Amino acid sequence: MSERFGFFAGGTRSRIIWIHAVSVGETRAAEPLIKALQVRHPEHRILITHGTPTGRQTGIELYGDRVDRCYLPYDFGWAMRRFLRYFQPVVGVFMETEIWPNLIECSVRASVPVYLVNARMSEKSARGYGRFGALTRDALSKLSGIGAQSERDALRLAGLGAADISDTGNIKFDRVAPEEMLALGATLRRLFGTRPVFLAASTREGEEALILDALAGMKTADLLIVIVPRHPQRFDEVAALAKQRGEQTQRRSDNQPIAADTRIVIGDSMGEMFAYYAACDIAFVGGSLLPLGGQNLLEACAVGCPVIVGPHTFNFEDATSGAIEAGAAVRIAGAAELAEVTGRLLNDPKQRAAMSLAGKRFSNAHRGATQKTLALLRW
Repeated sequence: MSERFGFFAGGTRSRIIWIHAVSVGETRAAEPLIKALQVRHPEHRILITHGTPTGRQTGIELYGDRVDRCYLPYDFGWAMRRFLRYFQPVVGVFMETEIWPNLIECSVRASVPVYLVNARMSEKSARGYGRFGALTRDALSKLSGIGAQSERDALRLAGLGAADISDTGNIKFDRVAPEEMLALGATLRRLFGTRPVFLAASTREGEEALILDALAGMKTADLLIVIVPRHPQRFDEVAALAKQRGEQTQRRSDNQPIAADTRIVIGDSMGEMFAYYAACDIAFVGGSLLPLGGQNLLEACAVGCPVIVGPHTFNFEDATSGAIEAGAAVRIAGAAELAEVTGRLLNDPKQRAAMSLAGKRFSNAHRGATQKTLALLRW
């Protein structure tokens, strides 16, 4: 709590490169950029600030002690000034959609150049920021530069008053599955056995019940359903939901072979999403059955996992549309279609193989955003 108000313990380091990654998605997305900055600027130290406990935990798992970390203070001017005086960063890099007026204003007054990178701006978010037009324009105008994920994101940011915008692409394409995650995926697959495996990845509240209802009547009697909730605080809730329905359930944390009568596995682990994708036959990417904007499907594409998404993907519209056009993903109109599409794909290994190859090609074709983003940063 003290960090939220700008009070920090321990010594400070000189030559700090500050990256703000509010939660899990932004922290993972920053990985290629952080690695590239560490190679290019070995004399500097990376400081990552977070806004959520899960984001901070993800940072610990991904980077360990190779970076420093703390919570970003609340957006009060005095708290931000205290933060900037303490760490004295040489540059600030904000991931995706972090537009905080006091943060930007205080950084500029402290002569810290600040950038918004891997920036995305959905129509919904643009309408929200547009309601505070003058404040948003003022904040965006003070950024030293913006690297947008796509031309559409750049246009929406420009419509809100941003000026210095580059279309640098999506850094998430540059995330490569670590060898240890692929090896873990093979281990998980052995634990799952030879049954067909359906993965519900990064599911959000309300989606698990819809998915279980949709798949309950599938003719694939030996189908194994693996559910990985987006937020770890919901692991117990989702496990209880499965048991309430009379389904034989096991948990990933038990690290045991999956019994023949187990129907559902709860993926109650953090930082293993690449492994889950590598271990399944088909993945539904959550946040998209309900109007929540969807979650990132690029990790699935990178390992060649065929993807199903729902109708609501506005937070990842360009990546999702591109994956569908490439043949790496299919979209369903709602939960009612999930069983039909899942059954069709499970019975069509040729289509799954084609989707797998398409996903890998799609990922490879869009890499390079990290280097474009590095070229944008100046201090």
